[in-house]
Amino acid sequence: MHIFIKKFSEWFICKLKFDAHTHIPPLFNEGEIWWCHIGVNIGSEICGKGPTFDRPVLILRKLDTESFIGLPMIGKMKHGTWYVPLSVNDQTTSVFLAQVRYFDYRRLDNKMATLTKREFSEILEKFIRLFRNIPRPPSEENGRTWENPKT
Repeated sequence: MHIFIKKFSEWFICKLKFDAHTHIPPLFNEGEIWWCHIGVNIGSEICGKGPTFDRPVLILRKLDTESFIGLPMIGKMKHGTWYVPLSVNDQTTSVFLAQVRYFDYRRLDNKMATLTKREFSEILEKFIRLFRNIPRPPSEENGRTWENPKT
């Protein structure tokens, strides 16, 4: 627990610096891989590494000039439903589909690579296939509604 608190404290100091640093957003596009300051997260959520808590992130969908939906990457070649193995700059890596999340441009550091249209299409197709069958919430027609149990 003590190591986690130390890492979280270090990340908090970095995060304050990144959050306060407003600048013109870099030009980023879908299909690009950028070093991104992910930070320290909870449980099995993917974390950044090193002194600035960063890791490669694939830009899946640009939302506007300041934000995007991204897919973190891991430095190992993994196979399975949640991973897409990839070779980037002569290094084996995998895109971690299950860790999809929203990012602000201030987390971006520098561009690492741009995927080919074929590579990006393959990742997008596997992402859609993974999340296509998410159950829908119950409709009000059958008498059920989503409620907050804490209220």
